[in-house]
Amino acid sequence: MAPTTVTAENQQKGQFVPNEHNVLQKHVLFFDRNKDGIVYPWETFQGFRAIGCGFLLSTASAIFINLGLSRKTRPGKFPSLLFPIEIKNIHRGKHGSDSGAYDTEGRFVHEKFEEIFRKHAKSNPNALTSMELKAMLKANREPKNYAGWLASFTEWKVLYMLCKDKDGLLQKDTVRAVYDGSVFEHLEKEKESAKKKTVV
Repeated sequence: MAPTTVTAENQQKGQFVPNEHNVLQKHVLFFDRNKDGIVYPWETFQGFRAIGCGFLLSTASAIFINLGLSRKTRPGKFPSLLFPIEIKNIHRGKHGSDSGAYDTEGRFVHEKFEEIFRKHAKSNPNALTSMELKAMLKANREPKNYAGWLASFTEWKVLYMLCKDKDGLLQKDTVRAVYDGSVFEHLEKEKESAKKKTVV
């Protein structure tokens, strides 16, 4: 899957253009449905629906994500009841007990990404089973970092549910595409294609 790209044309239209080196911004950009650099709860909801999540999961994700990240990504600003997330500051919302594949500035850390599979992919070097995923989440836990545990568990479980292959494996290429956000575009296109086939 090709990385998400933002063209100069988009920049001229006033759309948000992520920092070239900040892969975490590209990861989140899919959920910014109007590309203005801010993600509101209804956009988070729309994004989750677009990739194939059900109504309840999309609703819960919108509440959980925007409540958790809005204040962190808007330093010095008065809290907003609309709970917007500012993509330019998304690195401030990075939680603990994660894989470390994003650094504190939101840049992709290739060595940490490779470490996921080197340490935990036992049955297939380029994929994770459900049990291996569970073992990875447990190994990444930081003491008493309960919010980080919950965030990591939710992120990876949703990813596994949506992206596992027919053999129940989460492929390395798929996980890599999650980090730059391109997997979300792929899932949206798959869902749209399936809709068209149903209509025909």
